[in-house]
Amino acid sequence: MTELGLPKEILACLFDLDGVITKTAVVHAAAWKRTFDDFLRQRDGEGFRPFDDKADYDEYVDGRPRADGVRTFLASRGIELPEGAPEDPPDRSTVQGLGNRKNDLLLELIRSDGVEAYDGTLRYIEAVRASGLRTAVVSSSTNCRDILRSVGAESLFDVRIDGVVAAERRLPGKPHPDTFLAAARDLGVEAAESAVFEDALAGMDAGRSGHFGYVVGVDRVGQGAALRAHGADIVVRDLAELGERA
Repeated sequence: MTELGLPKEILACLFDLDGVITKTAVVHAAAWKRTFDDFLRQRDGEGFRPFDDKADYDEYVDGRPRADGVRTFLASRGIELPEGAPEDPPDRSTVQGLGNRKNDLLLELIRSDGVEAYDGTLRYIEAVRASGLRTAVVSSSTNCRDILRSVGAESLFDVRIDGVVAAERRLPGKPHPDTFLAAARDLGVEAAESAVFEDALAGMDAGRSGHFGYVVGVDRVGQGAALRAHGADIVVRDLAELGERA
């Protein structure tokens, strides 16, 4: 292991955004809960079963592209909606409409509460770059660039593969490995020479199925066992721990 806590063959680090770089996972969970609870209440009445912003969030939406999250969670409740169109208004009962509602709520929460970065992650990325390793951010968020700019972190990455880029290239999102693989290609390295840093179970699945050289699970919410079960080579609470374990 190197002083960064990584295997010596690793040449590039691929970082998820929400929950790894920025403290936005809890904001996403809150936006999803409001979106789904409002929809379920309207559909089923006051006796509806609410969206669980821990269990349902981790299992069905965390790390996935927005529309995939809508489909996957609704399928868990036996609900199927028309796909709709990307420009559907947020009050329309379609997959795209619900996704747009969630995004509007997310942006509202970000504007009101702001965004913070994990200092341990930023210090770790700076150390990674100082050691000569290449870096990419890999996120399903279409707001990735704006969020990075808001915390002054855009310049820390050589490559950005986010929801916007994935749509342009028609890349399936996590748990498929395609976005991480695209980041490795853009950096000029093989998957086996890349380390994935993720806090979502879908991201762990992507790291495992893509055969990346090292998969780091970042446990912010006490799901270390699940991260390991989904493919993490190591689990840490903060990336600052990696150097300490080297």
